[in-house]
Amino acid sequence: MISPGKQLDIIKRGTVEIIKEEELIRKLREGRPLRIKAGFDPTAPDIHLGHTVLLEKMRQLQELGHEVIFLIGDFTGMIGDPSGKSETRKPLTEKEVLKNAETYREQVFKILDPDKTQIRFNSEWFSKMNALEIVRLGAMQTVARMLERDDFKKRFESQHDITILEFYYPLFQAYDSVFLKADIELGGTDQRFNLLLGRTFQKKSGMEEQVVIMMPLLEGTDGVQKMSKSLGNYIGISEPPKEMYGKLLSITDELMIKYYELLSHISIEELDALKRGIGDGTVHPKKAKEALALELTGRYRGRDAALRAQVEFERIFKEKQLPDDIPGIAVTWNNEDIWLPQLLKEGGLCKSTGEAMRLIKQGGVRVNDRRVVDPRERLSEGEYIIKVGKRRFLKIKPG
Repeated sequence: MISPGKQLDIIKRGTVEIIKEEELIRKLREGRPLRIKAGFDPTAPDIHLGHTVLLEKMRQLQELGHEVIFLIGDFTGMIGDPSGKSETRKPLTEKEVLKNAETYREQVFKILDPDKTQIRFNSEWFSKMNALEIVRLGAMQTVARMLERDDFKKRFESQHDITILEFYYPLFQAYDSVFLKADIELGGTDQRFNLLLGRTFQKKSGMEEQVVIMMPLLEGTDGVQKMSKSLGNYIGISEPPKEMYGKLLSITDELMIKYYELLSHISIEELDALKRGIGDGTVHPKKAKEALALELTGRYRGRDAALRAQVEFERIFKEKQLPDDIPGIAVTWNNEDIWLPQLLKEGGLCKSTGEAMRLIKQGGVRVNDRRVVDPRERLSEGEYIIKVGKRRFLKIKPG
């Protein structure tokens, strides 16, 4: 096994906080495989790069010889994690939870070694607990301590509802650590309260407290907000290679370094050299970004597909040529001009005519390489190539 000092360097890469580092060093010096726990509520069927921050840290720990437990919170998923929420979160149904959980299982092994990963569901133990055992979990924490949690505190002060069920969510997550005898729990910075509660529960249960490793929340393509499907700033690991490659090239130079630190498989030494090179001008940020886009797209969509995406990008954006495979629709004009926003909606480039109108006003739509800025634009019968943003194309032809 790698020396404790070297392991610590690898573990600390990209982390925000370790509670407590001296405890981690002591555990590493014991020379035994540590039990690493990270919980995932199956609330979304598709994994994006923001989710992979924890998975990459799990992979690193796995490669260091430790035991990784990928915990799917199928039981807690039916409650809904209130972390960071300003209102009561709608619980998932059992059917939704199971469907999403299966999707997680299919995707996480693009990162983790399936032969070295334990997949556990917390319904395994909670479904066997009787009502009295579950109620007794409430005695492990006071209401005053619960209301110290930032999101609960804000909702309480603003007189927004907090259900007793939501209070139980962090209690359940903490008990997971007790049941699994976790040595380390990984989580995002928004999970701080829940992660520390796991230490409290273990201590009250007469166990050695888990070390908490907190990872940063990854900003999306806008460079500002946490990566999220609802905000539209996400990069999904199952997206078409061209989309994934293009989105990665669109991130800022500053954010690129964070992506390298959290997502790239280059070594710590290579990362340090990259930072120095960008700092002193010997490495061009654009070249570094292209290498990152190729690495990540290749990891999730295959090396050949990533190389094809790179060639396609070069042709479209550097040589100003059109893609080889532009999707198309046939349109019936009926001797009338057709409103452009309606075509954008029908062609799947926008979810609504309202969204299409906003894109046109922002200058994000081109028709036969002519920028359109008037949302009242109507097209007469004919063939058109419509471009939305930098990467989406649609071919229109008479039906």
